[in-house]
Amino acid sequence: MRARSPSKGGPPIIKTGKNMFQNSPSAPRAGGLTASPLITRNAGDSPVPLGPHPVSLHTIRFTGSGSEYFRIWIVNLLLTLVTLGLYYPWAKVRKLQYFYGNTVVIGHTLAFHGEPKKMLRGFLLVSLLMLTYGVAGRVSPTAGAVAGLILAAIWPALMRASLQFRLAQTSWRGLRFHFTGSLKDAYMVFLKPILVSLGVVLLSVIVAAMLPRALSGIFVALIAIGGMVCLGPYMLWRIKRYQHQHYALGQLQTSFKATFGDMLRIFLKTGLLSVVAVTGMVILCGLLFAAVGMNQVLSSKPDMRQLMSWSGLLVPAMVIAYILITQVIQGPYFSSRMQNLVWTQTGNRLVRFKSHLGWGELAWLALKNWLLVALTLGLYWPFAAIALARARLQAIVIHTRQDPDLLLAQANQTTSDASGDLAADLIGIDVGL
Repeated sequence: MRARSPSKGGPPIIKTGKNMFQNSPSAPRAGGLTASPLITRNAGDSPVPLGPHPVSLHTIRFTGSGSEYFRIWIVNLLLTLVTLGLYYPWAKVRKLQYFYGNTVVIGHTLAFHGEPKKMLRGFLLVSLLMLTYGVAGRVSPTAGAVAGLILAAIWPALMRASLQFRLAQTSWRGLRFHFTGSLKDAYMVFLKPILVSLGVVLLSVIVAAMLPRALSGIFVALIAIGGMVCLGPYMLWRIKRYQHQHYALGQLQTSFKATFGDMLRIFLKTGLLSVVAVTGMVILCGLLFAAVGMNQVLSSKPDMRQLMSWSGLLVPAMVIAYILITQVIQGPYFSSRMQNLVWTQTGNRLVRFKSHLGWGELAWLALKNWLLVALTLGLYWPFAAIALARARLQAIVIHTRQDPDLLLAQANQTTSDASGDLAADLIGIDVGL
């Protein structure tokens, strides 16, 4: 195999010596590789052992063009508006086919095979559920609560069906992916955090009842703040773990090694960054307003109208600054760190991923995209989507311990039905989960 820099999208560099797989166990683990240790390229060939192999690195390339996608996007937008949203499944299929068809993985593009008519059924089902929930809430609070409970009860099943449908309609080199997560595990993703939250609430009520009234309020407030800080990261961690430890190609199944503590640290650092940025914004605006006010006070002829006009501009300026902080500082930091954590901790003993998406790179891209979208009244949106997809995809490197052709041969030999759950396939649920 020829050696070339992975940044150029050519053949992979072969690394020898110490590598990221040396700590991996030689025997298959739960959620890891479940295939036979011997494979063959063809039925008559001698078996090829899947033993230790130097790590090869493969970059992902994205070849999409903003001008090409703009034509798809504008047609999708107009037809979706004209049909009052009914064209949405066709628009989504065209979008996914374009993005998948321009994502090159080890020299071959992905492909999306979803049928718009099936996706229309899923779209109508989810829309009906959301509409029922909205109408019930307007009829009475009780009806809204009942509808909300029903929607929450079926949401894990919708999440699983969506993942099964999306993976079953995605292929690489003619082989379909599939999702192996069970319905029971999908419900446990949400049930355990709910039970933990109820237990914490019950315990806090009991403890607060035993404390003096002056301390009970403080105790309950601290418990509420701590619960909100931890519950969101915990729920997201369980969802990501459910997703990323059940991706499969043939019998090559991924595992997920990130811990709740890893995800909690990202949330805490993002929150701290937001506090620092907002504090700096408030101080800067305060100093600016104070400077203008002091200038008017020291002036021989103070102009109160000018001072009031400056104060009227202060609130919009703070709103714009806050939007920039969330979209250019907080959002890119969280997205880059989350992608790096989730994908770097995904894989098995033969195939792993490494994401190195930079915060600064994503922040600059977000600033440029938002400014150009605002200046073009939204027409730059498809170009921004292409630029963002390229940055996120090309930041991921695939590490393999075996020749991709051998892995594919193994997957082809052991693949059974990869069409996904029958209900998910027939209904075509794909709600972007």
